Amino acid sequence: MLGENQSDSDEDSDDDDDDVDEDEESEKGSRKGPNASSFITLLNSLISGFLPNWGCLRSGYNMLNIPTQAFPAPGSQQRVAPSGQSGRNKVALKPGHSLMDWIRFSKSGKDLTGLRGRLIEVTKEELQKHNTRDDCWTCIRGMVYNVTPYMDYHPGGEEELMKAAGMDGTDLFDQVHRWVNYESMLKECLVGRMATITIKAPMPPPAVTGLAPPQMVAPPPDKDSRPRYDWFQTDVTVHLVIYAKRKIPSSGCTIVDLKGGVLRLEVLLGKMSYMIHLSLADEVEGTIDVNTAFSVGKIQLSIRKQAKGKWTSLGKPLESHNTFLRKKDRALHYRDCVLVSKTEVNHNTHVFRLQLPHGTVMHVPVGKHVYLKALIKDTEVVRPYTPVDQSLAAASHNSSQDSDLYIMIKVYPDGVFTPHLSSLHISDCVSVSGPEGTFSVRPLRDVTHLYLLAAGTGFTPMARLIQHALQDMDLMRKTKLLFFNRREEDILWRCELDELAANSDRFQVEYVLSAPYDGWSGRMGRVEESMLEDFLTRPEGSKCYVCVCGPTAFTEISIGLLKQQGFSEEELHAFQG
Repeated sequence: MLGENQSDSDEDSDDDDDDVDEDEESEKGSRKGPNASSFITLLNSLISGFLPNWGCLRSGYNMLNIPTQAFPAPGSQQRVAPSGQSGRNKVALKPGHSLMDWIRFSKSGKDLTGLRGRLIEVTKEELQKHNTRDDCWTCIRGMVYNVTPYMDYHPGGEEELMKAAGMDGTDLFDQVHRWVNYESMLKECLVGRMATITIKAPMPPPAVTGLAPPQMVAPPPDKDSRPRYDWFQTDVTVHLVIYAKRKIPSSGCTIVDLKGGVLRLEVLLGKMSYMIHLSLADEVEGTIDVNTAFSVGKIQLSIRKQAKGKWTSLGKPLESHNTFLRKKDRALHYRDCVLVSKTEVNHNTHVFRLQLPHGTVMHVPVGKHVYLKALIKDTEVVRPYTPVDQSLAAASHNSSQDSDLYIMIKVYPDGVFTPHLSSLHISDCVSVSGPEGTFSVRPLRDVTHLYLLAAGTGFTPMARLIQHALQDMDLMRKTKLLFFNRREEDILWRCELDELAANSDRFQVEYVLSAPYDGWSGRMGRVEESMLEDFLTRPEGSKCYVCVCGPTAFTEISIGLLKQQGFSEEELHAFQG
């Protein structure tokens, strides 16, 4: 579900109706779905989601004077692909070429660079020489990798990797998935860094003579639109106030992390991110109160001091303090959450309840996702998941008071990440990022009919969206869910969905099974034109909107069929990865 990556990433199933999970599709060597138009699939090949692990190469990096860099690096992106475009082209992998096989192979001690452990500086001319299937180098963010050994392990196939052969593939790589970690995935393939090129300063323009017309200079803006902050205090409390200088959308949110006297506050304002990052002047209690005046655009953070007295300053500025950036250019930040409980949903799916640490305040807006990170076989692995409520019945206005995160996770025995999660015990920790994704409820404000197409765990972003439509959108006359699965036992929260439909005439659910048992009287098959024509109606005077979430092939086929039926880009949203 990651149209922005909002789909839960788990190990892929054998049936493309069965699950929406994206990077694990590569783990079983199964690639499905039409092709995408860019080198993005290199990124998906690296979609292992590993985070950097520079330790083993540190000495070599120092030798080359490689600057340290936060990951994800500025300029990387994570966005919704245009409707019907997954940005991925999956191919069938040979047996023994799954994600885990690559991890084992890369750690086997074999020389994957052909340089016997040396790190070199690579000129542009040298890079261009290595542009064939059997000798393929590429550059990502100034670092050169020999991806030849990775060709057969690449879930997108060699064709996609070859699009960046012998050249800088950074821009293509950065088109989606800002969370993907190529450094860890390809660390054994590191050739070195690109050689520095000295650029001669341009000649100054000629002086303007009295005969030349004056140059037009854009007038300065009437006012600075950047958010700003201020603070005040009493003897026992300190208060930080953020002035957003705009109304704060309901989809916007504030994430606060207070740990060891360091305050990190991030305000999400649409596609932008404003950050406060300080080492506080004195010790404080861990309890934080956050109050937001959405219409005024004001956020007030209140913290109790450990000792009475006056502070001479709020604290010392740290990295990225008082910055206003595009959200996609902001590095991910993780905090350790405690596993409180696991609740069974069906035979292979559980809801994991994660408790935020003391000192963290975070609410994940409807349609957004978070990333979970864990250390597996000495490698950091990252996967995106869309939080749900504790249950459909529990979802209410009061659920916003529950600070715990509920993550619905399907476990794949042959996968990499979900078996690790399944093995966790109560009180174990999982690293969790802040909210990500570009989905917004704003386009739904005047929608009267909302249609949801979900396959497998593609249901997860729909769960909270259903409740939002029923509880918070008075103009919404009807919300209909068409839910695709393989068998009846695979249907997530079926009893709750049926109960919700029985108790609300504004909600309707229909199930479609691709491999039903005898006796099933509902819809059967896969998504196709006549099925959608029957399910989707446009009553006179209505305004419709359709959300789709499922495996790549399911999403692309669905979007294509919807466009054939006259739905415009503005009426469609695809959660995909």
